[in-house]
Amino acid sequence: MEKSNLYSLGLNSGVAQEAALYKELHLARISVQHKELYMVITEQGELRAELAGKLQFLGSGNGDYPAVGDWVMVDRLDNRGGHAIIQQRLPRSSVLMRRAAGTAYDSQVIAANIDVVFICMALNHDFNLRRLERYLSLVWDSRAKPVVVLTKADLCPELSGKLSEVYTVAIGVDVLVTTAMEEDGYAGIRQYITEGTTVAFIGSSGVGKSTLINRLLGSETLATGDIRADDRGRHTTTHRQLLPVPGGGIVIDTPGMRELQLANADLTASFADIEELAGRCRFRDCSHDSEPGCAVQAAVRAGTLSAGRLQNYVKLQHELSYQGLNSRQLEQEKTNRMFKEVGGRKQARDLGKQKQKRR
Repeated sequence: MEKSNLYSLGLNSGVAQEAALYKELHLARISVQHKELYMVITEQGELRAELAGKLQFLGSGNGDYPAVGDWVMVDRLDNRGGHAIIQQRLPRSSVLMRRAAGTAYDSQVIAANIDVVFICMALNHDFNLRRLERYLSLVWDSRAKPVVVLTKADLCPELSGKLSEVYTVAIGVDVLVTTAMEEDGYAGIRQYITEGTTVAFIGSSGVGKSTLINRLLGSETLATGDIRADDRGRHTTTHRQLLPVPGGGIVIDTPGMRELQLANADLTASFADIEELAGRCRFRDCSHDSEPGCAVQAAVRAGTLSAGRLQNYVKLQHELSYQGLNSRQLEQEKTNRMFKEVGGRKQARDLGKQKQKRR
């Protein structure tokens, strides 16, 4: 039996077995998404597609709908009878997801079925360790492998110092340094992209993701912007898209993220050092604030853990604890946390009375 050309797009035996359950449908992978219209790649090429009505009706949120990288089952292999109809989304091996913009709690899929995520951060004005911690928490939760890619090394006079800072937060993560100024400035990335492997690039606007991807593709497939006078790159990517890499592998480009709100995150992996210290605290429910016997605060005082990293860890914990709460529950949770920080409601009342007496 002839091997499907979809294996070059990341098809594996598990997906093939799942697809075989749908006898009257055809397997495809989503390459582009424009709101409700998709481009999918089948054995016979790329075609336009849209969701079947039942999928639109049954989806409980944005995270349930197909996204770039998803394997889906469609009803046809060409557009001669109109758009192909996506009848089924197959189970995901990994999914990179963030909280959607707005006040309502919903999630947005960045990419699905990815093996490696390159977290791109420029070594100029974009450099931000707290944001990097947020990205790492997101990627660890996705079940994909994170790799930190530091771009624009040619604009960084203090490279060794910046690298030392990155290593303090990218625990157990590969770190690559790249520059678009040299022909082999992206060579380290290529070793992660093999036949059938899907990788995604994420990061802020203008950090050079499109430039790196163009190097991998061997052509100016993606639009890129020149560096502005303030050393910041220009935002160029406007939508997510899946692209085959010559020589094997698949890359997913994503628009730059001006803000990254977490729908879910794996803080145990991204803050493994703090988690290990927390296990030594005297109290199991230690908040790492002012409790006696706090091993985390002891590390801050000793200079082996930065106060900024601890603050971000606590901030992300709070952010995740608020997920899925309605406005009334959210206010109650914030109130409870505020009282806990001052020793409880009775202590808060006593403090209030003392302030009144001093007036």
